[in-house]
Amino acid sequence: MSGNELRPSVDEEHQRPAGLDDDTVEALGELSKALETIHRVRGHLYSAHQLVGGADLTLDRVVELFREAGHDEMANKVEHELLGRNVLPGRWTFQIMEEFDDGYYAAFQEVERDAREKLAGGRRHIYEAEMKQRRRTHGMPGHEATPEA
Repeated sequence: MSGNELRPSVDEEHQRPAGLDDDTVEALGELSKALETIHRVRGHLYSAHQLVGGADLTLDRVVELFREAGHDEMANKVEHELLGRNVLPGRWTFQIMEEFDDGYYAAFQEVERDAREKLAGGRRHIYEAEMKQRRRTHGMPGHEATPEA
């Protein structure tokens, strides 16, 4: 089937616009996949942010326990060298998250949105919708095209 023909999709919302070729649909699908990976990266960064913060708060108890055990020198070392320390020069993890969100993450989302708007009328997941239509067993329970079907 040529790219100029409409390929079957699971619903109108994910229908390929007329004239949209296979290579562009695939490229948009790959761009979407890359963005999904960046969403996962963001989640991992937020996990790191929360883990580092939790570890830093745990150091309060570590300092207390070392002092109670009579290890003032070690308590001082933890307190002065680790407690509240920047994870990168001048930055705690919240600052890293803000920079990531406002910079790379925002730019990636904007480029993906711009490509969809300009090339596919804003439609998302055209590649996946066509693949679902090809791979599902029509008429079989659990293989409906949409929740309403």
